[in-house]
Amino acid sequence: MKTQANAPRPRIRVLPDHVANQIAAGEVVERPASVVKELVENALDAGAGAVRVSIEQGGKGRIRVADDGCGMIREDLLVCLDRHATSKIRRAEDLRDVHTLGFRGEALPSIAAVSRMVIETAPARQAMGSRLRVLAGRMQGVDDAARRPGTTVDVRNLFLNTPVRARFLRAAGVETRAVSEVLHALALANPDTRFVFESNGRTVFDLPAGRTLAARIGAIWKDAGAAGLIPVATRRGGMRLSGVVQRPDRARPGFRRAHLFVNGRPFRDSAVLAAADRGYRTTVSENTRPWLFLFLAVPRGEVDVNVHPGKAEVRFQQPGRIEDFVEASVRETLEGVESAATWGEPRPLHVVREGGGPEPGVESAETAEGAEGAGDEDADDVAQIGLFRPRAAQAEDAAASEEVFMPRAPRPALLQIHNSFILAETRDGIIILDQHAAHERVLYERIMAGFEGAGSEGQRLLFPFTVRLTRPELEIVETVSEPLARLGFELELFGYNAVLVQSVPSPHPYFNAEQCIREVIRELLHGSDLLRSAGNQNERVAMSFACKGAIKAGQKLAQEEMHELFDQLFATELPYHDIHGRPTVVRLGLGELRRKFGRS
Repeated sequence: MKTQANAPRPRIRVLPDHVANQIAAGEVVERPASVVKELVENALDAGAGAVRVSIEQGGKGRIRVADDGCGMIREDLLVCLDRHATSKIRRAEDLRDVHTLGFRGEALPSIAAVSRMVIETAPARQAMGSRLRVLAGRMQGVDDAARRPGTTVDVRNLFLNTPVRARFLRAAGVETRAVSEVLHALALANPDTRFVFESNGRTVFDLPAGRTLAARIGAIWKDAGAAGLIPVATRRGGMRLSGVVQRPDRARPGFRRAHLFVNGRPFRDSAVLAAADRGYRTTVSENTRPWLFLFLAVPRGEVDVNVHPGKAEVRFQQPGRIEDFVEASVRETLEGVESAATWGEPRPLHVVREGGGPEPGVESAETAEGAEGAGDEDADDVAQIGLFRPRAAQAEDAAASEEVFMPRAPRPALLQIHNSFILAETRDGIIILDQHAAHERVLYERIMAGFEGAGSEGQRLLFPFTVRLTRPELEIVETVSEPLARLGFELELFGYNAVLVQSVPSPHPYFNAEQCIREVIRELLHGSDLLRSAGNQNERVAMSFACKGAIKAGQKLAQEEMHELFDQLFATELPYHDIHGRPTVVRLGLGELRRKFGRS
């Protein structure tokens, strides 16, 4: 009997031994969640537009995965239970360029070997499908089955012939949560596919197809709308990173949601997660774990997906390059993101002044997109005021101002509240600045920039002073002598238990050098939650000095000093958070003010 010319041809083949031997070996079926993962991945590879997963007793009693994908002809159905039978790869070279979620041909035979399994499938444009019945790895029969195109795999009595393994399964609720987490990851990676999950006849979730990542996250987790997620979109050297990350001021300690994907494949990698967390350095406290949903795209030859039996891990050709890219991308995303203390979305600040223009040093709508060019006007303003700059620089500014006088538009009056907070009017409300937190951010970024350059020259003291220290404190001073010197502290050993301070930095006119150096040394010796997040010794010194050396709450400031603090804060890379991760600025819009007074 001749085969019709347009009849589907077999696609699944058993791999040769020399190819199968190069596939990462290991246990594929560990628990119901791993069964669901393998079956849903097969459905997605088959082009499914909708996947329905139903389980009973946490998957221990029954797992049913139905899709509307391309289906299989009978020849493929019969051979799919052979080990290393797959339609995804043909040669060993294909393992270096895998385009599909599945590729090993291990899932179906491994599942069939420990369960009672029924597969129903039908390809498109074929009148009749097929039903295959398997018991503990042995084929029980093949029948015709009338059904729509697609495949349904029904797995019952998981581990029926291996009771020892069955006893290691957790309670039904725990196994159900594990299945749900697997489906969450796959649903995030495939927003154009509908996912339905049912447990014991109850619908756990029904995620419609064709929605954005943000919409899918919101459909999965109802509290995502209040999480303060912001988009990531960066490129570098053939790599792309997209997704969303959480605003620093919305992040909380404890449990967090973090999902990583590479070329559309979910994966686990503690080093990549740590790199993303490093991008948050100085914007959140040490124990805070922001939400992360990161989609990494790299050339396929730079990632090996054939390293883990459950395909949960990958190996990058240059892991350090990937980690640096992720860290820098998160950092760049957070730069300029406004604190969400009172606003849901980042908005540029417009401080009202005479003449109608935005306040120098504060981003306007026109300059928000061109951040690289911003700050020139800020620098001019800072040079004219200079109260928080080293006194040597102030002297240079004074000399220059005698030669050229540039008239400036009058600035609006700022209001200092309780000698701690500064109130300013904006076009659409008011902003309140925490003077200590703001100056802490300014100092930290200035110090780190100085460490990358030649450092800062200290103010030479006419009357040096001594600081008596314990032996452990003296050892700390010796350890950090270089960064302290580049910061502006000139210290000399003075006897057995003291140092002589010859010069000090001058971050502001109210700086108490002796108190600051004592507090810095004490913190460096005993540590703190803040310093544990530092990546190296320079960061430890910079963090400690910025915290201890910034202007204090309770310090009265002149108008010029308050204006300059605004200018310098909004010229930093991360102006909306101090180095502890606390907000530096709170905004109140006119709408909220009107509601407070019943005028809405």
